Amino acid sequence: MAAVVILASAGGCRRQPEAEAAQGESLPRVDAHELRSLDMFQRIEDPAQRSRALFLETSRVYFHPRCSNCHPDGDSPFQETGMTLHNPPVTRGPEDKGVVGMTCEGCHQDRNVALARVPGAPNWHLAPRSMAWTGKSPRALCEQLKDPARNGGKTLEQLVEHNKHDALVAWGWAPGSGREPAPGTQARFGELVAAWVATGAECPSEEARP
Repeated sequence: MAAVVILASAGGCRRQPEAEAAQGESLPRVDAHELRSLDMFQRIEDPAQRSRALFLETSRVYFHPRCSNCHPDGDSPFQETGMTLHNPPVTRGPEDKGVVGMTCEGCHQDRNVALARVPGAPNWHLAPRSMAWTGKSPRALCEQLKDPARNGGKTLEQLVEHNKHDALVAWGWAPGSGREPAPGTQARFGELVAAWVATGAECPSEEARP
């Protein structure tokens, strides 16, 4: 009897990635610079599967360089789109805002500076190490974002509000100086995050990718 249970369990482990792949293939294709709209996910009848698909879609924003560059697992941010280390060299410092003589606000204002090509937004800073996600899988990021100890102490509702309205998050879609913006818009991204939470905040399998 034990062998039967083990086999059934192993089969269950395989079905979720296969189901996720099938659901992903059933979704309409969109341009790489766009995000799918909420109505496109309604064809996924199972709420848990829909939740996983919604998170995979939001991960296209989280992992875009406009967002992930400032969520490194190290002391220096990245820039551009190819994980190029910040130039000039900087380090996060004790409060994630640089060190004396080389603070973030020494160069970055609360808005983009077009002529100098220096990006800027309110409260410009590196994400804390606990919120680093560069190089992680969507599942690992999903689990991290649900953990208040690793998401800045936020509830899921506060996470939705942060993604919908935070000014620093908004910079990802208005980076200036010819930089590639994150996919879609902040409004659509916020809707997708809210829908992910509303459907149970399910996490995709480790193998799943957007």
